[in-house]
Amino acid sequence: MQQRLHGKVALVAGATRGAGRAIAVELGRLGATVYATGRTTRAQRSEMNRPETIEDTAELVRAAGGTGIAAQVDHLDPAQVAALVARIDAEQGRLDVLVNDIWGGDHMTEWGKPLWEQPLDGGLRQLRLGLETHIVTSHAALPLLIRRPGGLVVEVTDGTDAYNAKYRGSFFYDLTKVSVSRIAKAQAEELRPHGAAAVVVTPGFLRSEAMLDHFGVTEDNWRDGIAQAAHFVLSETPHFLGRGVAALAADADAARFSGQSLSATDLAREYGLTDLDGSVPDIWRYFADHGDGQEMTGDPTGYR
Repeated sequence: MQQRLHGKVALVAGATRGAGRAIAVELGRLGATVYATGRTTRAQRSEMNRPETIEDTAELVRAAGGTGIAAQVDHLDPAQVAALVARIDAEQGRLDVLVNDIWGGDHMTEWGKPLWEQPLDGGLRQLRLGLETHIVTSHAALPLLIRRPGGLVVEVTDGTDAYNAKYRGSFFYDLTKVSVSRIAKAQAEELRPHGAAAVVVTPGFLRSEAMLDHFGVTEDNWRDGIAQAAHFVLSETPHFLGRGVAALAADADAARFSGQSLSATDLAREYGLTDLDGSVPDIWRYFADHGDGQEMTGDPTGYR
């Protein structure tokens, strides 16, 4: 699969860290030119106040073999997004892959409280960050993407369609993550006449930079986190989803999945991929078989 995306151009919106960063890197590993956007640069941090930067992501894309281009963009600002798309058009003349992975609302999520007990400003901010950003970006980028047949839109959420049929424990979080899937399905319908496709994808229990910090572990000793949360045994690196999205982008018949909800494990099985440690974690199947309570009720051995 090396360099199968050479000559292709991708925009990964929300590539500062986590799944977005890994998707950008894995697209680069297959030779793509990747515009990595976000709000945090080496000179300025977003409200999340994390150390990861879009410049770091662009460097990782280049180290993987692609062309990485960092672009500071607030995807809630239509003018900034329009300027970015105009830049991509001027510099590349095409856009083949759009990944909408913008979020940034975890620190505002209120768990275990009903809607009326949650701060309204924070909840509405989550909706703006997790939904409006995707809409603004697609609105600006899709006219460029559909110039050539074969374009792909990847919407990133948390949870498969089947899992998200249940309430996710927080009104604004639930509404955001379910609605991202609907955004993908609507785009799939509208892109079909133009020879383009849209899917929604989800990681499982993601060992993002923030999650590792939350458990006080690193990628080298991540298993120590299992003592705090048993389900962490089925966690995965961001590159598990990144590899799957890159493989999907390189698939000439990716349109067969248009409108579908795909987990990182679904993509791994379709394309014969593994996580960095050679495993194929599948926490969504575990939850379907045993439930997702605080305690593990089944043996996780057969799920990675």
